[in-house]
Amino acid sequence: MNRWWKISIIALITISAFTPATAGKHSTAAEHPMHSDPATGISEQKAITIAQQHFKGRVLAINHTDHTYRIKILSEKGTVHTVLINALDGTVVSTH
Repeated sequence: MNRWWKISIIALITISAFTPATAGKHSTAAEHPMHSDPATGISEQKAITIAQQHFKGRVLAINHTDHTYRIKILSEKGTVHTVLINALDGTVVSTH
């Protein structure tokens, strides 16, 4: 592993140690119900659960638009993965 790659991994791990598990607005359970409602779509927690079925690790960030959740996950090996999930029905749109 080259030197810059090692430095990048160490920096990422150090930054993630001081970053909340979910970036952005912190919400209460009342704002995001655990069940799915066809009119409003899936909850943030459900989207995280779906994403972590594809990549095990720590959630670094979650962004929600009208129709998509973008979830970034730091794996135990130090790799950052991005999972796009349809916010209406919970299907995985793509993984990176």
